[in-house]
Amino acid sequence: MAKRRKKTAEEVDVILIGAGIMSATLGTLINELHPRASIEIFERLDEVAAESSDAWNNAGTGHSALCELNYTPQRPDGSVDISKAIKIAEAFEISKEFWSYLVANGLVDRPESFIRSVPHMSFVFGKANVSFLRKRYETMQEHHLFQGMEYTEDHEELKQWIPLVMDGRNADEELAATKIDIGTDVNFGALTRSLFHHLGRKSNVKLRLAHEVRDIERLPNGRWQVKVKNLTTDKKRTVSAKFVFIGAGGGSLLLLEKSGIPEAKGFGGFPVSGQWLKCTNPEIIAKHHAKVYGKAAVGSPPMSVPHLDTRVIDGKMALLFGPYAGFSTKFLKNGSWLDLPASIKFNNIRPMLAAGMDNIPLTKYLINQVRQSPDDRLAALKEYVPTARKEDWELEVAGQRVQVIKKDEKQGGILEFGTEVVSSADGSIAALLGASPGASTSVSIMIDLLARCFPERAKTAQYLSKLHEMIPSYGRSLAADEQLCKETRERSAEVLKLAGTLESV
Repeated sequence: MAKRRKKTAEEVDVILIGAGIMSATLGTLINELHPRASIEIFERLDEVAAESSDAWNNAGTGHSALCELNYTPQRPDGSVDISKAIKIAEAFEISKEFWSYLVANGLVDRPESFIRSVPHMSFVFGKANVSFLRKRYETMQEHHLFQGMEYTEDHEELKQWIPLVMDGRNADEELAATKIDIGTDVNFGALTRSLFHHLGRKSNVKLRLAHEVRDIERLPNGRWQVKVKNLTTDKKRTVSAKFVFIGAGGGSLLLLEKSGIPEAKGFGGFPVSGQWLKCTNPEIIAKHHAKVYGKAAVGSPPMSVPHLDTRVIDGKMALLFGPYAGFSTKFLKNGSWLDLPASIKFNNIRPMLAAGMDNIPLTKYLINQVRQSPDDRLAALKEYVPTARKEDWELEVAGQRVQVIKKDEKQGGILEFGTEVVSSADGSIAALLGASPGASTSVSIMIDLLARCFPERAKTAQYLSKLHEMIPSYGRSLAADEQLCKETRERSAEVLKLAGTLESV
C-alpha cells in the first residue's frame, strides 16, 4: 500500500495574533506597503477591538504628553525633564499623519468617528505641586511641540477653563493649571473597527474571529507554525507563516513564551485591572469640555494618575473619572485567573521576584485600591469635582493591563511602565508587551518594528516612497524642525477636522 502523503500546513506570508489597534495598524501598513502579501488575523473573541482598544477600556486620550505629568519627571535639582514628553509628542504627530492618509484615501470614512479636538489640561493643588507645574510650563513652552500652552494660577480664569472642577472650591486654595487646545480624544475601538473593515475587503487578508492560538512553533525551514482552535466549531487548524506578530495585549506574554525564542527569556508580566466612575447626568457632562490630568500621590505608580476626561463615544458626549486600580491574575479582561501563574517560568522567576521586592509600595497601593468603598471612590472624585454626588456616577470596569517586568543585571528585575517590542534575532516573529502610551504611538511603534524585522526591504526605493506618501515627515525630525512640525500639524488638523469644537456633537 502506498504511503499516504502527510498533509502540509496552510501557508500565508503574515500572521497577526489579536484584533486590536496594534494588529490593525500593522496589518494596514503591510497591506499598503506590500499589497500582495497574504495576511491571516486570529482573534480569540467574537469581535474586534473588544479588549484594551475598546473605548470604555482605555482613557481615549491622544497621548501626546501635553497634560500627562508622569511623562515630565522632576529632577533632584528641581528642573523638569521633558525628553520623554518630546518623544511621545512627536510619535503622536506621526500617528495623526498616518490617520490623515487613511482618511484622505478613503480607507477610513469619517475622521470625527474616531478623533475629536479636546483641550488637554494639567491641574494641581498645593504649594509644591504648583511650583512643579510652573517649572514644567516654563520648560515646555520653550519647545515648539508645546507651543500654545497656557498657564494660570488665577481662580477666575480657571473658572472659565474648567467650571465643573472649580465649582465649590475655597477662594484661598493654591491651584494651578496648564491648557493647550491641540489635544485630542481618540476612540481607538472605532478606529480599529474601521481598519479591519477596510482590510476585510481585501482578498488576500482573512480575519478569523473566535479563533484561539494554542501554540507557536518554529519549523526547520524557518517558518512559524501556529496551531489555532475555532472556538465556535471546536475544529483545529495549523497555519504557517514567514512572519508572526503577537499583538494580543495582555495575552502577548503567554504566546511569546510559547515561541521559545531566546529574546523572550527573562520577561514577566504584572497585571493591573482598572475601573472608572462614569457620569450619568447629562447636565454635568455638558459642563466639562477638557481632559484634566492631575498628579499621582507620592509613592503611587504612573497608572494611578487621576484624570477627569471628556469623551466622545459613538457620537455621544461622556465624562469619566479615574482610573481606580485593582489587582487580578488575569492578563486580559476576558482572560483566565491562571494567566499570571502560567506565565511564571524558570527563566523569569528571578526578575519577577526582584521586581516584586522593589515594588512593595505598588502592592500596598493596589491592595488599598481593591479595598476601596463607594464612599472612598467618591472622595477621590471630589478632589476634582467638589460638588460630585454619588447618584450622578456609576462604576465602569476598564481594560486589563499587563506591565512589563524585564531582567536587569543590577537589580535582577525591574517593572517598566510603557511598551516593549520583543523580536527574534532574524526578525521573523515579534511581540508587543506593555501598555500606555501604546495605542497613541502605535504607528511609530509598527514602523520601527517593520524596519527591525525587514531591514533590507525597508531600505528599498519602493518601500520608502510609499512610506513617505503615508507619512510625509518620515526620515525627518518633527522635534528638531519647527517649520516641518507646523506644516505637519496644520495638514493633519485640516484632514482630520481638528479645528472644530465639541459643541457640534
